[in-house]
Amino acid sequence: MTWDQLEGKWSEYAGSARAHWSKLTDEDWQTITGKKEALAGAIQKRYGIAKDEAERQIDEWSRALLDIVESSRVH
Repeated sequence: MTWDQLEGKWSEYAGSARAHWSKLTDEDWQTITGKKEALAGAIQKRYGIAKDEAERQIDEWSRALLDIVESSRVH
């Protein structure tokens, strides 16, 4: 799954993202709306981390999500 695909189905995956980054506010989520750069910026701000670390976390989360989605299609 590419980020474009994830963004297109953001409403399906936003709950997982909210659980993963629980420090983000409702206002943050309203701004993010599936945009990777907006998510990275909000993570940076709320968690006090560098941009590359925020992007690494996003990539790790999206890969894990892909694994779950793909394994559910197989079964």
